[in-house]
Amino acid sequence: MKQSTVFQRYLLPGFVFQSVVIAGGYGTGRELVEFFLTQGPLGGLLAMLLVSTAIWSAVCACSFEFARAFRAYDYRSFFKELLGWAWPSFEICYFALVLIILAVIAAAAGSILSETFALHYAVGVIGMMAAVGYLVFRGSGTIEKFLAGWSFLLYGIYVVFFVWAFAKFGDDAISALASGERSASWPLGGIRYAAYNLAVIPAVLFCTRHMQSRKEAVTAGLLAGPIAIVPGFLFYMTMVGQYPTILESTVPANYLLELIGSRWFQLVFQIVLFGTLVETGTGLIHAVNERIAKVYEEKGASMPEFLRPATAIALLIIGALLAQFGLIGLIARGYGTLTWIFLVIFVIPVLTWGVWKIRNQRGVTVGGEE
Repeated sequence: MKQSTVFQRYLLPGFVFQSVVIAGGYGTGRELVEFFLTQGPLGGLLAMLLVSTAIWSAVCACSFEFARAFRAYDYRSFFKELLGWAWPSFEICYFALVLIILAVIAAAAGSILSETFALHYAVGVIGMMAAVGYLVFRGSGTIEKFLAGWSFLLYGIYVVFFVWAFAKFGDDAISALASGERSASWPLGGIRYAAYNLAVIPAVLFCTRHMQSRKEAVTAGLLAGPIAIVPGFLFYMTMVGQYPTILESTVPANYLLELIGSRWFQLVFQIVLFGTLVETGTGLIHAVNERIAKVYEEKGASMPEFLRPATAIALLIIGALLAQFGLIGLIARGYGTLTWIFLVIFVIPVLTWGVWKIRNQRGVTVGGEE
C-alpha cells in the first residue's frame, strides 16, 4: 500500500471539508446573511469565529478518529457503529439535506452562467451535472485531487476579493463592527450554522483512510474548522460594510461584485464559484456512492461503474426540480428545519457516545502508533 503523505493525513480532510461546505455554506453569501449578519455585524463575527469554528473542529476531530478507529469510511458503516439500529434516521435526513443543497447548487449554477455569460439557464445546470458525473465516475483519487486543488484556487480568489473590497469600503466595515451591534442570540446563530454544515462530514470520511494514528485523526479534525472557515470569514468581512442593505440581497456575492465594478474579476470569481458548486455536489454524491459500494462489497461484488455517474445525475435532476422554490426560501426553511435534527442524531451522539466508544475501543493503527 502506498504511504500517505503528511498533506493527506493532516490537511486534505480539512480542504475536502471546506470544499463540500462552501456551496451550501457560503458560496452565494446568502447563508452568511441568514445565520450571521442577521445577528448584527459584531454578533455575526463572534458567532462565526468563537462558536461555529470551535464546533466544527471538535466534531471533525471526534468524527475522524471514530471513522479511523472503527474503519467506518462511509456514512452507513459510521452511523451503524454510532447509532446502532437507529442509523437509518441519519440517512433519511442526509438525503433531505443533499437534495436541498443540490437544489441550491442547481439554481446557482444556472444563474451564474445565465447572468454572467448570457447563456441559457439550463446550460449551467447541465454543465454542472456533466462535471459532477465525470468526477464521481473517476473515483476517490481524482476527487481528492480536484477538491484540494480547487480549494487553493478558491483561497487565492477570496483573498483578492477581500483586499479589493476592503480597499473600496473597508472603512464602512470597520465602523459597522465598531458599533458593537449584536443580537443576544448570536451564540445560537453560530450553533445553527455549525450544525447543518456538519451534516456533510460523511462526504469527507473517505479521506480518513489516510490516517494512521489517533494523533493524526484528531489533529486533522482540529485543523478542519479553521481551514473551512477562513474563506467564509473573508467573505463576511466584505459584506459587513454593506450592512444592513445587503440583508435583502438574494445573492450577496453578485451584489458586492457589482459594487467593486470590475467585469474581468466578476467573470473570474463566477467561474471559480461555479467550480465550488461542482466541488460540493461531487463530495455529497460521492458519499452516497461510497455507501452503495459498501453494500456491494459486503456481498462480495463490485459496484457497477455506470452506477456512480447514474446516481449523480439522478440526484442532480431531483435537486434541479426543487430549485424552483427559490434560494432564500430553501436556505431559510430547509436548512433551518434540518439543523436541529442533525444536532440530535449526529453532533450530540458523536461528542458523547462516540467519544465514550473511542475511549473504550482499542484504536486501529496502520503503520503508526496510537
